[in-house]
Amino acid sequence: MKANLPQREPDFLKRWDEEKLYQKLLEKNKDKPRYIFHDGPPYANGHIHYGTILNKILKDIVVKYKNMSGHLCEFIPGWDCHGLPIELQVDKDLGPKKAKMSPLEIRKACREYALKFVDIQRAEFKRLGCMGSWDTPYLTMSPQYEAAIAKEFGRFVKKDLVYCGKKPVFWCPSCRTALAEAEVEYQNHKSPSIYVKFRVADEEILRKNFHLSNEPIYVVVWTTTPWTLPANLAIALNPQFTYVAVRFGKEIWILADGLLNKILEIFGSPDVEVLVKFNAKDLENLHCQHPLLPRKSLIILGPHVTLEEGTGCVHTAPGHGYEDYEVGRKYNLEPFAPIDSAGRFTQEVGLDWLVGKKVEEANKPIIERLKEIGALAKEESLEHTYPHCWRCHNPIVFRATEQWFISMEKNDLRKNVLKAVDQVHWIPPWGRNRIFGMLQNRPDWCVSRQRLWGVPIIAVVCETCGVASTSAELVEKVAKIFAENNGADAWFDLDISKVLPKNFVCTTCNKKTEFKKETDVLDVWFDSGASYAAVLEDLLKVEIPADLYLEGSDQHRGWFHTSLLESMATRGKAPYRRVLTHGFVVDADGKKLSKSAGNYIPPEKVLKSHGAEMLRLWVANEDYRSDIRFSEEILTRLVDSYRKVRNTCRYMLGNLSDFQPGKDEVPYEKLQEIDRWALHVLQDLVKEVMEGYESFEFHTIAHSLTRFCAVELSSVYFDVLKDRLYTEAKAGVPRRAAQTVLFKILDTLVRLMAPIFSFTAEEVWQMAPAFPGKESSVFLTTLPEPQEKLQDA
Repeated sequence: MKANLPQREPDFLKRWDEEKLYQKLLEKNKDKPRYIFHDGPPYANGHIHYGTILNKILKDIVVKYKNMSGHLCEFIPGWDCHGLPIELQVDKDLGPKKAKMSPLEIRKACREYALKFVDIQRAEFKRLGCMGSWDTPYLTMSPQYEAAIAKEFGRFVKKDLVYCGKKPVFWCPSCRTALAEAEVEYQNHKSPSIYVKFRVADEEILRKNFHLSNEPIYVVVWTTTPWTLPANLAIALNPQFTYVAVRFGKEIWILADGLLNKILEIFGSPDVEVLVKFNAKDLENLHCQHPLLPRKSLIILGPHVTLEEGTGCVHTAPGHGYEDYEVGRKYNLEPFAPIDSAGRFTQEVGLDWLVGKKVEEANKPIIERLKEIGALAKEESLEHTYPHCWRCHNPIVFRATEQWFISMEKNDLRKNVLKAVDQVHWIPPWGRNRIFGMLQNRPDWCVSRQRLWGVPIIAVVCETCGVASTSAELVEKVAKIFAENNGADAWFDLDISKVLPKNFVCTTCNKKTEFKKETDVLDVWFDSGASYAAVLEDLLKVEIPADLYLEGSDQHRGWFHTSLLESMATRGKAPYRRVLTHGFVVDADGKKLSKSAGNYIPPEKVLKSHGAEMLRLWVANEDYRSDIRFSEEILTRLVDSYRKVRNTCRYMLGNLSDFQPGKDEVPYEKLQEIDRWALHVLQDLVKEVMEGYESFEFHTIAHSLTRFCAVELSSVYFDVLKDRLYTEAKAGVPRRAAQTVLFKILDTLVRLMAPIFSFTAEEVWQMAPAFPGKESSVFLTTLPEPQEKLQDA
């Protein structure tokens, strides 16, 4: 029984396919209680990597464990097929040709690209020994799934949760689209850090009320985004803070009292005199002169202002920040954002020397202009984390644009979602606080994207008043068209007269007029978030909640998050009972794996040298609840652990070559003391392993199996058996008694191993002594349960 895993594993995969093992397993369990385990869809782009390998192997362990322990656990793998990464890659591949192509032709190219990588990843996942409905996966771009997405969107519309409005959203100037929070990554970034003086326009009011002298009075703000200063409409103060007017040289500056000492340190402790202290309320609704433009900035109050950094006086541009927008609404400030989709300043900025410049190019000339006019108090630089696009990895901006949103407040959606969080079992427990905090603080969900490859926002724009609108009736009709035709392509193919309901009128001007179709598509996180409807309800015909969702910890702000929002809004309950999260894969030093860092071993290389079994053992051997380390050295150590298990199985198989179960077995009463001890510790192992599977603590199982083989068996029991196995009569009771126990140990061990050591367990099972009723595969057997009689022996 030689290992040769890389060469032998494909033979097992071929056999499992030919014998339709997965289908046999489901047929065997068809009358058993269902365990609903839902696969979150990886993105159909690129080859699998260690993160997706970790994820799929963990899922496969669960699927095999549940099916071998009295449940029917189907596994329908899925792929996320729409979205920006695919469209950008197709754009790159098409090059200049794209300009001459129709939307349908571009969508066809995106579909073909996604299908290509579905096929590639499917083969790669199957190579890991993962079981599932690989021939019938769910794809978010299938007509059935796209129709389900449209139906879910229609439910939101029917509940009046969808609206179109202008507010700041994450915006990628490179990709020219809005982004979801889950599509934003934070990287270190060096930004200018400047203190800017806004002269108080209502100086006379302050002089009169607080007996200030005739020096010019300034409110000093701090910002790391000078390019947003042209969009400044206000300065925010915290209503709970005390503010001071201090004499800086020949000027009077207004700052938060709690930051005065810190400011003095930053400015080198200049000669200052505190003139007066006042409440923020005393300054509310006063005006400052904008330093760059002929307009005034309003002093407003907001609880978001902190004493962590800056001056306690916050530069407020409602078109370039969510908190700025929210506080600005209370003062009727418009979300002014004078940049276009590429992040270039438009004529709206009101400064000719900025028009056409990209935001990152604008910082320097703005700072220079502030210096020229004496409005720059201090300039530094700051290394900090800054949001970047998940796809192009370039810095992004907050930009106010017309977008479609789902309200978090209507129908008490936020309140109900937060309640639902506490009805879910989170593994590890800290997952609860993580997702709770994200849901508690998140803004309304921006669900529109300015792209082509996706499910369209089913809405129309009135040609008379120019306002976009939708209705439940419109969405329901279009969803039906998607289901009966070729999915969402119908939206880009059919004339608008074919999609509008009879007598449709504009919801704003109430006229039956000419309309044009909305061109934005839905956020791909809405796509995957609707999988409880498209897969669990429509395909599996089961009711939610599912028993388990299992993904990486980044999905607290991704799939777990959007699935919960959608399900609570449309069904009034969570889509899952239990959520299990794993960490990220890092190298031996805890650093991110990357080809450029030289610490990334291509998975195909590991498969060729070690086989998939070693990757399965790597996954099971690590405590996945924190980050999982991977390196060549770790693999080498695992090979040693694997050998202990494999050699133990080889030893038992070799000594059972002439043993026939049933015919040669010796009754328990005739076993020697050491044999009974071996059966006793075997039951202890069964208990440990089954508890490990049930609690999803697979690393305890791997350690228990390795320890049992190396210590209880090899170092103790096998050592004692030598004489009986090799010197006693072949058919004598002493030898047959030893073989009886070896067979029971092997039969138990191979089943316990199967969900993790899938290839090895199947190989051992095929070589083990035959007996009446023996299943054709170890996966068609049932996992053992502790036998009290033997435990107490």
